[in-house]
Amino acid sequence: MAITPLMPVYPRCGVRPVRGEHCHLIDEDGTRYLDFASGIAVNLLGHSHEGLISAIQEQAATLMHVSNLYGSPQGEKLAQQLVDNTFADTVFFTNSGAEAVETAIKTARAYHQHEGDTTRFELITFANAFHGRTMATISASNQEKMHHGFSPLLAGFKYAEFDNLESAKALMGPHTAGFLVEPIQGEGGIRPASEEFMQGLRELANEHDLMLVLDEVQCGVARTGTLYAYEQYGITPDIVATAKGIGGGFPLGACLATEKAARGMVFGTHGSTYGGNPLAMAAGSAVMDAVANEDFLASVREKGERLRSRLEQFIGNYPELFELVRGKGLMLGIKMKVESRPFFVHLRDNHQLLTVAAGDNTIRVLPPLVIDDAEMEEFFEKLSAGAASYSPPDAS
Repeated sequence: MAITPLMPVYPRCGVRPVRGEHCHLIDEDGTRYLDFASGIAVNLLGHSHEGLISAIQEQAATLMHVSNLYGSPQGEKLAQQLVDNTFADTVFFTNSGAEAVETAIKTARAYHQHEGDTTRFELITFANAFHGRTMATISASNQEKMHHGFSPLLAGFKYAEFDNLESAKALMGPHTAGFLVEPIQGEGGIRPASEEFMQGLRELANEHDLMLVLDEVQCGVARTGTLYAYEQYGITPDIVATAKGIGGGFPLGACLATEKAARGMVFGTHGSTYGGNPLAMAAGSAVMDAVANEDFLASVREKGERLRSRLEQFIGNYPELFELVRGKGLMLGIKMKVESRPFFVHLRDNHQLLTVAAGDNTIRVLPPLVIDDAEMEEFFEKLSAGAASYSPPDAS
C-alpha cells in the first residue's frame, strides 16, 4: 500500500473544513458544524474575530519573520502584556505547546544546574498527564500508548498519582528538581486538581527549593474564567507553559517564568528560529487585547456556569449514558458511563456537533469563548438529539 502524501499518523475523519464563521465550521460540501471543540481549545475567539484577523493581516503585509538575532518590538510588546497580567517576570516564545513545555523543563533543570548542582534534574509528573509529543514531553507523561515505538525514553521523570500529595512526596529525593503538573488535565478527562493538592505542591516546592512548573497549554488564556487557572488555586507558580488559545488559531506558545526561576536561562542556553516571529506576536497581542480584562473573563465565568448548570440538568435525563460534569469555566467534560469515542463520533457525523473525546470516558466541551445564547441553544438542541438517538455499540 502506497503511503499518503500526508504522513498517516492521524485517524482523520470525513469532516473537511474549508471555512469558519464565528462558532461554526463549514465543510467543503457546505455542511455546517457547530464547533464546540475549538481546534482543541485553540480558537478561543472563534473563526472570524475582526480584531485578530486584522492584526494578522496588517502584520503579514508589514513584516512576517526576522531572526532572533535582532531586537523584537513586537515580542517585547506581547511579553510585557503577559508579564503585566501574570506572575511572570520574563517570557520565552515558542511555536507550540510541546515546545513551551520543553522550555519549561529546561528552565527547571537550569535553575539548579546553572550554578553547579548537577544532581537535581528529575521532575515529578503525574499519571494520565499529556505534555506533548516530543521525546522529552512523552517521557514526562506516563501513558504507554505514547511511548510505544519510541524507546528508550529520556531519563529524569517520575510519575506520581494525580491529585495525591502523598504520592508526590513519596517520590521526592536528592535528584528532585521540581513538579510538572496540569492544574486541569485535558487529555486525561477534564480533571481539575484540588486546591489542597496544588497548594501542597507549592508548599513542598518552597520548603525544598524546587520548581513548581504548570502545564497550562490547554487550560490557560481565559479558558477557565481567569487568565490562567493557577489564579483559582491561590498559588504562584515558578514556571508556566502556555500555548493553544494564546494565538487564537495562529501557532504560538510561551514559557513564562519568574526572574528567580529563569536564572539559568542565559545567552546560548535556548533558542528558536520561528519562536517570537512578528506575525505570531501580532496574533498573541490581539488575543491579549481581547481577553485580558475583567469584563471578558467575567463573561467566560458566567457562560461556563450556565453551560455547566444546564449540562448537569441534561445528563439526569440519560442516566444510562452520563455520569457527571466537571471542569472550570468553558473547559468542561462530560464523563460517560459508556465508552465516549463512539458518542463523540455520533454527535459529529449525525448531528454536526464537534466536541473532543478524552480519557476516562469523557467528552470535552471546549467552545469558543465568544459563544452567545444562540450557540448555547444550538448546542443543547444537537446534544439532546444526539443522546436521544444514540445506542451504544455494545447495547444490542
